[in-house]
Amino acid sequence: MTVPPSQASAERRRRHPLPHPGRVNPGDTLQWLAAGWRTFVAKPGIWIVQTLILIVILTALGFVPFLGWAVAPLAFPVLVAGMLAGAQALERGERLRVDHLFDGLRRHAGNLLMIGAFHLFGALLAALIAAAVGGSAALTGMLVGAFAGMGMAAGGMMLAVVVFTVLWVLLLMALWFAPALVMLQDVSPLDAMKISAQACLSNLLTFVVFGLVLYVLTWVAMLPAGLGMLILVPVLAGALYAAWQDTFIKRTLLPPPSESDRES
Repeated sequence: MTVPPSQASAERRRRHPLPHPGRVNPGDTLQWLAAGWRTFVAKPGIWIVQTLILIVILTALGFVPFLGWAVAPLAFPVLVAGMLAGAQALERGERLRVDHLFDGLRRHAGNLLMIGAFHLFGALLAALIAAAVGGSAALTGMLVGAFAGMGMAAGGMMLAVVVFTVLWVLLLMALWFAPALVMLQDVSPLDAMKISAQACLSNLLTFVVFGLVLYVLTWVAMLPAGLGMLILVPVLAGALYAAWQDTFIKRTLLPPPSESDRES
């Protein structure tokens, strides 16, 4: 007898409940970066080789005729998941290998590629919505004419930028922990994105601080001809692994007991 997909999904969730994010503090961001640095210095040579391979792959995919702009975002979560698997291996006392980078492809390729698809279509949707807002304002400005129309069109373009920024930040929140949740906790792609967004929104100040710190570090890493990215990328992989641990493992908030649990 074939079990309906909805029933099978419900049974799977009963046996393997979805993770719940815990509370983390803005000060934890420095600890995550420190953990990322320790992860890097444990095996710097292998991390640098992994990062070089990652950059070469993403660059090569970007040059695929007609589809390069779409293929690279699809592959990115798969490679991120591989680096997270490497960070987990080091924490467990295992040997870090260069081919850890491809563990996502070996273990959860379909689900991680689906996250990449959500990334791609989410970015396109955000751009389309922003373009619609800016385009409608510009059209209205043309109809009004003169200085009032110019002001309306300029305001509309500024609104479009704000709309795109808000939608992009929300998309990043949904993507932030998604590769870790899929790779390390076997969560489905859609659930992983929902839980990731929930974790970031419930710890909004912490992740705003973390995002600002990463923004500054990225600019600093790009100054020496971009060579600093060879260090920053593995440090960020280790920091993301530490952030996932703190948010979903060490400080997880247990869900309230169900009625059946109370009766038992």
